[in-house]
Amino acid sequence: MFDKRGIVDHLRELGRATEDWRRYQNISLDELRRDRDKQNMVLHALLVSIQAAIDIANHLIAERSLKRPSTYRESFLILSEEGVIPSDLASEMSELAGFRNVLVHLYWGLDLEAVHGMLKAKLSVVKEFERVVKKLVSGK
Repeated sequence: MFDKRGIVDHLRELGRATEDWRRYQNISLDELRRDRDKQNMVLHALLVSIQAAIDIANHLIAERSLKRPSTYRESFLILSEEGVIPSDLASEMSELAGFRNVLVHLYWGLDLEAVHGMLKAKLSVVKEFERVVKKLVSGK
């Protein structure tokens, strides 16, 4: 039996975080460099969005008793191999999972240009993942 509740909870958090992400897309690279509060807002929205997507992917893997991933990146590739999500989406989400590791380990130095690039370019990828999962959950 498919446990929708766990995924729905993660989808709710993903929706809130991507809404923040959408609002922050107008922040310029210069503003991001100058304003630590804006940096923190952007980083939090990106991190929570990506982590919620990872949690959803791992929930789907567990629910379907699929191969256990050894990394967050691999979670999306497994879903693709099993036909749960398209391969191009899995590749993009895998890239974001790798970027999540950069966000978490900020002490290595943060490339604000890369953060700004993700902020501008990758929201549509996460929203597509959200759409695909919602379709799975609804059974349509």
